[in-house]
Amino acid sequence: MVESTCSQMSQTENGKQEPPEVPSEGTKFSLENILGDNHDAVEHPRLKRRELDASSTVAEGWDEESVDRPNTEGYCVKCEDQPAQVRCDDCQDDYCEVCFAAQHRKGTRRKHVSKWLAVHPPKKFPNEDNGDSTEAKEEEKKDEVRDHHHADMELERVGTGLPTSPVKIALGTQPAVGSKIGDRFVEHSKYIPLRLSLGERKYLGLLDAALQVSEYTDKIDTIGFGFSKTKRIVSQIRELCAILSGLVLAADYKLGQSLFTDRDFQGNERFFQDIFELGRRHKIMNPDKMRTTYRKLIYLLQDSQSPEVKDMLKFTCVKPIKTVYSVLEEHGAAGLLRDDLITYATMEIYSDGRTRREVQKDIKTKERAIEMLSARYQRDGLSQEIVRQCLYSIDDNHAFLRTNRDPCNRMIAYLKQFFHPTQVTNPKHSLAIRSGKGGARLSHDHAKQYAYVLQSLTLWREILHDMFRLWSLTEQDLLSEVVPYRLRDTGQGLNRVQAAPKTLRMMHTILQRAQHGVGSWVGSSAIHMGDHNVPNALMFIDKYSQIYRILLRICNTLHHIPTITERPALRSYVDNEFGSDEGCILEILTDFFRHGFDGSGADNLFDAGSCIDGRLTSAWNWCAQLEKKKYFPVFLLTDDSCKCGFGLTVTVQGRRLLVLATSSLGSHLVDLGFTEVFDTQIKVPPISNLEQLDVVLRDVDFYDASVQEMVRSLPYPRDAAESETSTAPLLVGIKKLLSIIEMARQEPDDAAIRFMQGLASLNG
Repeated sequence: MVESTCSQMSQTENGKQEPPEVPSEGTKFSLENILGDNHDAVEHPRLKRRELDASSTVAEGWDEESVDRPNTEGYCVKCEDQPAQVRCDDCQDDYCEVCFAAQHRKGTRRKHVSKWLAVHPPKKFPNEDNGDSTEAKEEEKKDEVRDHHHADMELERVGTGLPTSPVKIALGTQPAVGSKIGDRFVEHSKYIPLRLSLGERKYLGLLDAALQVSEYTDKIDTIGFGFSKTKRIVSQIRELCAILSGLVLAADYKLGQSLFTDRDFQGNERFFQDIFELGRRHKIMNPDKMRTTYRKLIYLLQDSQSPEVKDMLKFTCVKPIKTVYSVLEEHGAAGLLRDDLITYATMEIYSDGRTRREVQKDIKTKERAIEMLSARYQRDGLSQEIVRQCLYSIDDNHAFLRTNRDPCNRMIAYLKQFFHPTQVTNPKHSLAIRSGKGGARLSHDHAKQYAYVLQSLTLWREILHDMFRLWSLTEQDLLSEVVPYRLRDTGQGLNRVQAAPKTLRMMHTILQRAQHGVGSWVGSSAIHMGDHNVPNALMFIDKYSQIYRILLRICNTLHHIPTITERPALRSYVDNEFGSDEGCILEILTDFFRHGFDGSGADNLFDAGSCIDGRLTSAWNWCAQLEKKKYFPVFLLTDDSCKCGFGLTVTVQGRRLLVLATSSLGSHLVDLGFTEVFDTQIKVPPISNLEQLDVVLRDVDFYDASVQEMVRSLPYPRDAAESETSTAPLLVGIKKLLSIIEMARQEPDDAAIRFMQGLASLNG
């Protein structure tokens, strides 16, 4: 069959038929040759025939140009379906604007001389008119190509040192796009962890699962255990490594076999170091993740650094964090961090107040910059994917700064907008506090409290700006081999008390920078570190990583107050309680700036006050009291991250949505104006007699003989008439009754007994 196919005649250029070349024995299409060593030379005879047929056929594909077809006069010489708008004097051709930009965007064609054609677009034939939608699509394509050309031109200007167009960026989070950056990125990248790859994230899940089931701190950080602490530590570390080994083997059998067959923990030292490093790197980039497991991990690694533990383990669990700088420097590509294109490749793109086209143009510019840098700095062992990963990691750092630093800047802006540094326009909104009043432990007049709040917010902003560096120093202090810790009761249970010299030194540097920025300092400059207030560097870094969770909620609430008052009912509530939108904002800000910075929050007078740590403790204490504040409903209405919320704004396009709400606090809903939001109010009275109870039980199909007998024996009124004269009516809400029935259904054998017990618990 194969030989007969190969014996067909092929057609040459002259039209004569010549016999095809006879394949050699080693290249014939046979099973023996396919499985042999020279299988690359074997070619299927049908493919050969297609090539011969294709070579004898005139090209008429969609991407082939016809040399015989003349150009339509007045249309673009390239696309032939758009009116000619530009004439290139060097090419002697007419182009539409889009094709001209695409053909002359680089190389020597960029220097071609062109001029606009002062002619009207030629008329289209009737069958060429596809309506407004087609014209809109064509215009959108033009914009897309034009933006792509603009992105290339912008990036080429950076490479040649020409001035670039300004781009909107966040204040203070990153250098201006297109500016000369020097060594700014070099210094910052030394503390920016490399983003985890997909494969690394799989191992991170295994590590987190192993730490979840580990009881490391429960068995190590305790007093009076059976054998020595060193032996307990070694036993727990080996147990965790064994769990990890089992999980890896279950997830990837081949990898697990290669790692653990005839090898002990010491032989897999590098594997365990990599796994533990993944958890540390992920935590630095995501402070809100691994809230419970990271503490076990870092304390385990802290114990593994002990010389006695190392001797017994025969291997070390700690390796340096993989950062952007370390990866690039290892492969000789650190020049990427000094390339001016990096500002484009890592810029943050904002949509507020901008058109869709502007956003898309910035996205294309950023994508082009990333591709140019990844192609320029790839090396042996450093693929383009890893280079892109480094750029994305720097971008993650910018996003972290925006999320954490910006709320501090916004709160400083609110402070300066609504309050005067020295004068009080309205005594109701004075920031003055007095010790012993409202829980305050400090006494400040308005001017002093204003300065105290401003410097505290400035200090928090500077700390969050250097958070990645502080994380690095924190781990260096915690994993130090020369700075031991001691287990001590700090008043909040047993904690590891350890000095943190590197973190403390960096905090003093940040404090001096903040003091220099505000000009003066109110209160104490003491920094607690390694004492009963802040036992170790982990407690310190975890505390300050939560600042944005406090400030961001407040900023979001203040930002959305004008939005919620667009509803008449909520407008009435805000006007009645606070006078206006601005009055509501001032009420919240005044209370926060007073009692969020009043020195309160500690267990005793000596541990609170104006020290660096006490400022954040006061803000935490204010958050704990938020539910008791007059304006707490405003937080519920504007921020869905609070404990309980109200879904009052529902938008379902093209559908009708029925929203039902039940509550036993009807008076509260009336006070808040919620009742005006709903179209209908139905008051459901409680079940007050056995007749009503009988109706409900029958309706929900919970009325067998045993239930019927027990219900009739209840000492409650039989009907409505007896309810009016009875001194002990049933009085159970319908929602609660249905809940009791549902709970009783969970035990079918004793459903009637469970139901009666539920009723008895409601009525004593």
